[in-house]
Amino acid sequence: MTTVDVVEQARASLAQRSWGEAYRLFAAADATSPLDLDDLERFGLAAYLSGLDEESTLAWSRAHREAIRRGEPRRAARNAVSIGSGLLFRGETAPAGGWFARAERVLEGCGDCAERAWTRVWDAFVRMWGGDPGRAESVFADGVALGRRFDDSDLVTMSLLGQGMCRIMVGDVAAGVVLLDEVMVGVTAGEVSPMHAGIAYCTVIAGCSEVFDLRRARQWTAALARWCDDQPDLVPYRGNCLVHRCELMQLAGAWSDAMAVARQACDHLSGPVTWDTLGSAYYQVGELQRLRGEFTEAEESYRRAGESGRRPEPGLALLRLAQGRVDLAAGVLRRAVNETLEPPARSRILPAYVETMIASGDVVSARAGAEELGRIAEILNAPYLRARASSAEGAVSLAEGDPRSALRALRVACVAWRDLDAPYETARVQVMIGLACGELGDPETSALEIGGARKVFELLGAAPDIERLDGLLGRRSGRLTGREVQVLRALASGKTNRAIASELGLSEKTVARHVSNTFAKLGVPSRAAATAYAYENGLI
Repeated sequence: MTTVDVVEQARASLAQRSWGEAYRLFAAADATSPLDLDDLERFGLAAYLSGLDEESTLAWSRAHREAIRRGEPRRAARNAVSIGSGLLFRGETAPAGGWFARAERVLEGCGDCAERAWTRVWDAFVRMWGGDPGRAESVFADGVALGRRFDDSDLVTMSLLGQGMCRIMVGDVAAGVVLLDEVMVGVTAGEVSPMHAGIAYCTVIAGCSEVFDLRRARQWTAALARWCDDQPDLVPYRGNCLVHRCELMQLAGAWSDAMAVARQACDHLSGPVTWDTLGSAYYQVGELQRLRGEFTEAEESYRRAGESGRRPEPGLALLRLAQGRVDLAAGVLRRAVNETLEPPARSRILPAYVETMIASGDVVSARAGAEELGRIAEILNAPYLRARASSAEGAVSLAEGDPRSALRALRVACVAWRDLDAPYETARVQVMIGLACGELGDPETSALEIGGARKVFELLGAAPDIERLDGLLGRRSGRLTGREVQVLRALASGKTNRAIASELGLSEKTVARHVSNTFAKLGVPSRAAATAYAYENGLI
């Protein structure tokens, strides 16, 4: 074939979104005879969407210089913006800023144009992600107007995307998600170029996840998966798609499938270019390993997540808790809560914080954490977060020795988790419902709830939860009465018999009898051994 034939085939492959084939054909043609400006731009796009960032930068750099040579500053600026936006999407803000500055320089004397708006819009994204959504939002509003004025649908889409994220970041979630929905209407209708469509998909899904809008996150993740599957050679957004899909699969109880997807995401995101979401992929692997009791492997995955830029909390702290290293877990989560300021971010840590504070015997701190989680859930008005808050409220009430209040909150949580199709979280709540029923003198319902939870844990492969339940289902000798469980909890938190008597309104003599009976039923010789039993069997 002649070079002209190869270029024609490359253009056809690009039109069919066969990015890898288009890149190979353009590269072959370019090796024979340098591509013209139009095809250099196409060459850069094919390389970028094939995950070949160095090659895309080289092609767009050549197009940038050729446009300057031909006296086309706006076109030169657009190529500079393409390079900068790709770098920015991967988290490389400094080199991205350099290319945007170069675009501004070549536009001197060009007046208002879409290319100038592009540089300002991308700068607004840097400001927004840097924590200044207020100043960024006005730039995005101007970008929408200029995009419509210059008939640039990509510019309109990215500006609306920025506006929506700014609204979410300042707490106006309802307005924000409406704008994100508008963005996705254009994307799914095919009105947006592939490069910007991918960025929009990933950002919208991240925004929905940020405010715990699982309904939208599931819908747009499914749409992103279809979009990626229609483009087998597509690389930049496929790994991000897999991370989001894994998170949702885990919640839905498809743990084996989620693990396969998480490992696939690690492979996609770790080469040939290391993406900034690689840490999230390793974190998801760690979460699934922790839940299945693969503690050594989970620790390694959390380490890799940290090395790749994703803080390993709260997963690593929950791993320490599962290993019985309660003090370590409590220290990590106290520090994480103290240094995390934004309510959505705090709400991701608080459930683990509450659980760990209860395990450490610090029920006062657990109560404070549960109440804060409840307030955040009210503000964000997300079903997922309301389920988390009700679960935490029930757990704390149970730890406080108030099974009636606990049961009310736990029933609400159980319904909420079932509505969200979250079997593991539902089962965890069922265990606490069973404990509350037992303390209220209803052993039959208690056994049904705990037995049902155990079946779910067995289906999921949640080995640590199964081990904790063995004692609760009577596989160890002697059943404790509700009062004995209360005494054991108080004892495990370090209280003396006198303090327990005061707390429960009993005489010291009665408390001593309950302690003696508890030791006999559990077959333990000391308060320390009884405390260990309480932690091992989920009573604390």
